[in-house]
Amino acid sequence: MLNRKTISLFLILMLVASFALVACGGTQGVEQAVEEAAQDVEQAAETVDEDKAEVVEEVATAVPEVEATVEEVTEAVEEEATAVVEEVAEEVATEEPTAEAVMEESMDMEYDPEVYGMIDEIDLDGAQVTFWTRYDSGGRQEVMDQMCADFNANNEYGITVECLPIGHYGILYDNMIAGLTTGEVPALVVAYQNQAAAYQVADGLVAVDPYINDPIYGLTEEERADFFQSFIDSDRLPQFNNEVFGFPAAGRSMEVLFYNLDWLNELGYDGPPTTPEEFAEMACAGAETAFSKNESGFTTGMELSTDASALASWIFARGSDIFSLEEGMFTYNTPEAIAALTLLQQAYNDGCITQIAEQYGDQTDFGNGKTLFTTSSSSGLPFYRGAVDDGEVGGFTWGVAPFPYTGSEPVQNIYGASTSIVRTDPQTQLASWLFLKYWSTPENQANWVKASDYFPSRSSVADGLSDYFAENEAFATAFDLLQYGKAEAPVAGYDNIRDVASEAFSAIVFDGADPAEKLAELDAEANTIMEESAP
Repeated sequence: MLNRKTISLFLILMLVASFALVACGGTQGVEQAVEEAAQDVEQAAETVDEDKAEVVEEVATAVPEVEATVEEVTEAVEEEATAVVEEVAEEVATEEPTAEAVMEESMDMEYDPEVYGMIDEIDLDGAQVTFWTRYDSGGRQEVMDQMCADFNANNEYGITVECLPIGHYGILYDNMIAGLTTGEVPALVVAYQNQAAAYQVADGLVAVDPYINDPIYGLTEEERADFFQSFIDSDRLPQFNNEVFGFPAAGRSMEVLFYNLDWLNELGYDGPPTTPEEFAEMACAGAETAFSKNESGFTTGMELSTDASALASWIFARGSDIFSLEEGMFTYNTPEAIAALTLLQQAYNDGCITQIAEQYGDQTDFGNGKTLFTTSSSSGLPFYRGAVDDGEVGGFTWGVAPFPYTGSEPVQNIYGASTSIVRTDPQTQLASWLFLKYWSTPENQANWVKASDYFPSRSSVADGLSDYFAENEAFATAFDLLQYGKAEAPVAGYDNIRDVASEAFSAIVFDGADPAEKLAELDAEANTIMEESAP
């Protein structure tokens, strides 16, 4: 027969085990545990004689004590479990994302895998990239060739880039349009934004947004912040969901006013004009009084360029625009544009400005001290420098300034070709992007600036150009104007519209056409061309 104390201890242990099971495993099986414990009590009780009642009583007395103990244990377990969960959650939140997490994020990005492939899974080894450039001579092509060679020798992916100088922008454009029909296209092509839009009408390009944003091959937040945002934004095409179809690795230039400071000083002015009215006054003074070093007998205040970019620049400086991104239409005919062209028309009628006699004739005459002002691209600075240094008058002090403006600060027409990725295959496209990324590194950008006189696409590049700025004050002046940038129309058809705009500009200033009427005609024709060229 079992000892009474032994039975009591056995029953207590059984109850403790049951309640502990409940505490550790939740409520599942509680009823079963209690039922089994009750059966054990009954079986044990039957093995005793006179002690049965007392044993049961002792067990009954012990149960509340056990329940209290189990409750304390349960609370302790719950507190410990909560602490562990919170600690684990905190560790997970602060951990770097795993490769799997990065891949999930990449896969969640909005791009078409049929066009781009799974970007982070592409095997780049052996990728071949053909790059059509327009840098067909001089220092620009030498630097481009060297950069391609360095990339081929040092990139970790096994990519090979072939840089082929095709010719100027017109030849490039014609070859691309033909190639989109025949299938003979490069992997990369230099293109203005409106040209890129024309190529995309035929689905000839891929947007670079997925590459820029890719967690492995894209740009870091720090790198993105270093790029001039206006450069990136100028490659957004409104006809194609505002996606970016070019990358400004080649940099940008801007339309600037060139002036002869020595001549201005002789006329009684301390510096270049800031307002349109000051410009007209100074131009008329220059037309009346020749530069002291100029003995040719010809003098003028300005030889006026009627290029489409010059027209846009005069309008921008008045605070207006030539194209409405919101409305998706050309808007040349504005009060500001009418005022700008009326002033130039009057200056021509007064004999203060003249036409350009031949290509680059304004640049040559500026160097010879015959014209007080000209307008041109900042990328032409080396040629103006050469024209002045080699000119008939033995040189003079000159500089560049913003277009005369009417607001509280200048508005500058910033333009330039970007490089577009042609739609080929996922491997070639990604390899093309990686070359563009390489081209845009600060070191390569600095070398490119010195060879091309284009502005770098990244602000930090200026830190390594202090000597270059000191030697090229006009470039430094123009660089400081980048913050006031505005861009022309990035739409398909603008190539043809530029010709129409130039004709209208010339007709108003030199032929006496009514500015309002001619600009209204220009708007109508420009919008028709755009509609016919649209996707």
